Amino acid sequence: MRAFNRFAWSVLAVNLAVVAWGAFVRATGSGAGCGKHWPTCNGEIVPQAPAVATMIEFAHRASSGVALLLVVALVVWAVRTFPGGHPARRAAVAAIVLMIAEALVGAGLVLYGWVAKDTSSARGWVMAIHLTNTFLLLASLALTADWSARPGGFVLAGRSGVGGALAAALVLVLLAGISGAIAALGDTLYPATSFAAGFRDELSGNAAILLRLRLVHPFAAIAAGALLLGVARAALRARPDERVRQAAVAIVGLVAVEIAAGAANVLLLAPVWLQLVHLLLADLLWLALVLLAAATLAPGAAPARTELPVAAHA
Repeated sequence: MRAFNRFAWSVLAVNLAVVAWGAFVRATGSGAGCGKHWPTCNGEIVPQAPAVATMIEFAHRASSGVALLLVVALVVWAVRTFPGGHPARRAAVAAIVLMIAEALVGAGLVLYGWVAKDTSSARGWVMAIHLTNTFLLLASLALTADWSARPGGFVLAGRSGVGGALAAALVLVLLAGISGAIAALGDTLYPATSFAAGFRDELSGNAAILLRLRLVHPFAAIAAGALLLGVARAALRARPDERVRQAAVAIVGLVAVEIAAGAANVLLLAPVWLQLVHLLLADLLWLALVLLAAATLAPGAAPARTELPVAAHA
C-alpha cells in the first residue's frame, strides 16, 4: 500500500507540472505550434526542424502522453490492489475517465483552431470546460492517493452542516478558477500596456467580452478566499483532528499567498512566469480544499458540533 500511495502522489505531481506547461503554451501563444493537426504535429509524429512554438506545443503533448500512461498504470495498480467498491479504486477509475476527457478537450482546441490569437466566444466556453475537467482530474488523483492510505469516502450523517459549507466552497473555488482561466486568456489576447490602460479597456463600451469578463475574477477570488477561511474554521470546529488541522492551515496560508500573487499579477501586467505561479497556487488551493473535505467527512465518529462559516468570521 505504501508503494502505491507514493506512486499516486507522484502521478498527481506530474499532472500538476503538465497543467502548468499547458498554461505556458497558452500564455506564449504557442497553441498553434503543431497547426490544426492532432495527434500528429504538423502531420509528423516527431516534428523535424521545429520552430520555438512547435517545440513548446510538442513538449506539452509529449508530457501529456506520459501523464496519460502514468494514470493508466495507476488504474491498473488500483484495480489489482483494492477490492471492487473501494474508494481509492473508484477515484482512480474516475481519474482515467477525466484524463481521456482532458485529451479530447485538448484535441478539440487544436482541431477547431481555438488556440493562439483566436478570440471567438467558443474558445472562452471551452476554456471553462477545460478548467473544470482539470480541477476534477486533480481532485480524483488526490483522493486516490489519500484514500489509499486510510479509510476513504465521504460520510455526511451528522455532518450535513459542514458538508454543505464544503460543497459551497468547492463550487465557488471552481467558479473562481473558471473566471481566472478566462482572465488569463484575456491577458494573452489583449495585453495591457499599463494598469490604467488595461482598466480603461475593460470598462470601454466596445470592449471584447473576454476583456469585460476579466473584471469578474478579482471579485470571485476575494469571495472564494473569504468563504475558504470560514470553511476552514468550521471544519476545525466540526472535527478537530490533525488531518483537518493540516489542511485548514494550508488553506489559510495559500489564500493569503494567492491573493498577493493575484494582485501582483494585475499590477505587473500578467508576466508569463507570474501567471504560472498564480495558476499553481490555485491548483494547490483547490487540492487543499479537496483534502480538507476528505478529512472532515472521513468515516469515523460523527463530530460533536458543526458550524457554518459566517462572513464576519472570514
